[in-house]
Order: sequence, then C-alpha cells, then structure tokens
Amino acid sequence: MSHYRDPWESADDTIIAGRAADGDTAAFAVLVRRYTPIMRAYARRILSGTADVDDVVQEAFITAWGQLPKLDDPGRVKSWLMRITSRKAIDRIRAARPQVYLEDVDLPAPALSAPARQAEARAGVAALSDALQELPAPQRECWVLREIGGYTYEEISDELGVPLSTVRGLLARARKDIIVRMEQWR
Repeated sequence: MSHYRDPWESADDTIIAGRAADGDTAAFAVLVRRYTPIMRAYARRILSGTADVDDVVQEAFITAWGQLPKLDDPGRVKSWLMRITSRKAIDRIRAARPQVYLEDVDLPAPALSAPARQAEARAGVAALSDALQELPAPQRECWVLREIGGYTYEEISDELGVPLSTVRGLLARARKDIIVRMEQWR
C-alpha cells in the first residue's frame, strides 16, 4: 500500500508561489495549507483571540490570490502573506474599536458629570483611532503588533521581514507621532 504524496507539498516557496502566481490553484492550495496555521496564530495575537480570526485569514488569502502575480520575489511569500494578514487584522481593529468603546464606556463618576466624562472618553478613543489611521502603514503595523498584539521587537522583525533596527525606528516614529497627536488628551 503506497501513500500518494503531492510533489508540491515539499517544494520550495519560490516554486510554489511562482506556480500559484501563474494561476495554478493546486500550488495556491499548498500555500493555504502551509501558511494558514501561522496566519491564524498571527491574526489571533493581533485581534486578541476574537472570532474574526478565520475571516481575516480568508480575506488575506483572497487578497493574496488576486495580488500574487504582482509579488516581486516569490521566495518572500511568507512575509508577504503575514503583511497582508496584519493589514486585514488592523483593518478589523480600526473598524470595530470605536464602536466597541463607544458602546462599552462605563466610567465611574458622579451622576452630574458622567455624560461629560463619557463624551471625553469617546473623543479620546476617536482621536487615538484617527492618529493610528494617519500613521504610514509600516509604522501602524509595528505599533499594533507591539502595543495590541504584545509582540517582541524580534517577533515583529521576523513577521514583517524587516531588520530589527527598522522595527525600532518605525516604533519610535509611531510612538512620537501618536504622542504628539494625543497631547491634548493627557
């Protein structure tokens, strides 16, 4: 009894991604099987384990299938998929966070000042959301992975495929920018 083994399963990312970019759905299926677990884990850390993880991964693969022919270096398909996953997860956070906070703000305050404090809290959350949206994508990805996902600098470097020094610089600029934009909320 012999086991059939798909020859693509052991093939290098460069070959698989190249074939998938040419429209080979079997090769793309290998990428899906190969990277779904890490993309799910990645999205779960960014989204703090919400039910949106599978949707984010599915959206990432749909985007990847459409953009794969534009990928310059098929050997870097893993980091490219992780960046797409990150963007999709960040989009989810950006879309959901203001509504979650606006509905769930529950600050202890004397009855007369509660509405004013709640309005101030809502405005502060909206300002942070706006500040994040205005960051360049690489800075926003680094900030979200660090501050929301709890990633180490090394993990961010690995996931985004950039040097550690670049991660440090992107985070420093993102934090400075957010501090400047949020100064009135201190």
